[in-house]
Amino acid sequence: MRQDLEEARRTSARVLELIAKKTLGEPERRRVTREAIGYWKEHVNAGFLKYRKSVSTDYTAVEWSDGGASFKDINGKEFLDMLGGFGIYVTGHRHPKVLKAVTDQLSRQAIHSQELIDPLRTYLARLLAAITPGDLQFAFLTNSGTESVEGCLKMAMLTTGRRRFIGAIGGFHGKSLGSLGGTSKAVFREPFLPLLNWSHVPFGDKDALKTLMESADFSGDRVAAVVLEPIQGEGGINVAPPGYLAAARELCDKYGAMLVFDEIQSGMGRSGKMFACEHDGVAPDLMALGKGLGGGVMPIGACVGTKKTWERYIDNPFLHTTTFGGNPVCCAAAIATINVLLEEGLPKQAGEKGAYLLKGLRRAIKRWPKAMLVARGRGLMLGMEFVSHEVGYAVAKELFGRQILISGTYINARTLRLEPALTISYPELDRFLAALDGALKAVSKKFRL
Repeated sequence: MRQDLEEARRTSARVLELIAKKTLGEPERRRVTREAIGYWKEHVNAGFLKYRKSVSTDYTAVEWSDGGASFKDINGKEFLDMLGGFGIYVTGHRHPKVLKAVTDQLSRQAIHSQELIDPLRTYLARLLAAITPGDLQFAFLTNSGTESVEGCLKMAMLTTGRRRFIGAIGGFHGKSLGSLGGTSKAVFREPFLPLLNWSHVPFGDKDALKTLMESADFSGDRVAAVVLEPIQGEGGINVAPPGYLAAARELCDKYGAMLVFDEIQSGMGRSGKMFACEHDGVAPDLMALGKGLGGGVMPIGACVGTKKTWERYIDNPFLHTTTFGGNPVCCAAAIATINVLLEEGLPKQAGEKGAYLLKGLRRAIKRWPKAMLVARGRGLMLGMEFVSHEVGYAVAKELFGRQILISGTYINARTLRLEPALTISYPELDRFLAALDGALKAVSKKFRL
């Protein structure tokens, strides 16, 4: 496509008019759908349309508005969002208090000068120190989860003077070059090798972790950090077995490594506690946050660390900087999110609603044992494992036909995840369970299970 500034002017003006409208007429809806699909193919990535065919075989599901635990497509059809943006919507879609904080801040200042002190960054850092476990005290604010992991890796390097990392098989920590090393699936890593010096051990295997750390110490290639998700998200919703996180903590202390918990997906109340590591009573040296921190309204993440992990960084604060990380609008959203989580008791709600949902999932397993094998997880971070990728894929498609959005995981395609808004109602959970039963019935008939 050649440069065409006049087309850009006309198109941008027309899109601004669309954004300003509360409702669209039928011709406008058809045009937006046609252009969105066409421009996605021409200017974004046509491969994604093939990936998402399980939820829209004709590629006509174009999102337009949202609220609560659901969203509407451009034609006004409402879908119950059981995917929750892969864990983003902890306070629901466009929670009024989070939205108000953002619009209030926008009416005063959007982006800070980069040179003076932005007060909301300091308030948010204080709040993160107050809600995180252990001795976490300092925060570097980012734009995304993978940037948060990058920050943790750099702080671990600065603290230990080492360059080696240990992750877990099934782990997913993002796709920027540093965090990609910890992500364990070959299809994501191989095109970009060599990466940082990473080794991977089976998730939950204390002996394997012990052996690797002992070997690394003996050989002199000592470990800077062990990086773990207390609940693996993309790996298939795998909860750390009892004692595993504590063993990792003990080994890190013994060999002088930093313990990093990636709570990007499992944090901010989703597991039934503010952070999933609290179920095991284990605190890290560094914690990566993202996804739900912005309340589903603004993108923001954080690398949170102890005083020890910040010492070298304080000596030279220009070792790690960001232009947009910690901007006032995103900080306003995060501050409001923390307030809503605490004022409305959403972590406790997540635990109770998750237990209710798990009971329903296990009833479904009893009814359709040849299709669905296992339901697992904590709080409202749950996974349903099916007998095959094909069956799970078919269930997702059937649910979408019943106006329920759900998705699998990057690493384990047989597992469909459930990460709805923590504000989801019990009638909405019942609606999902009824739709799941219908989907399993249809899929079992199709596959003769």
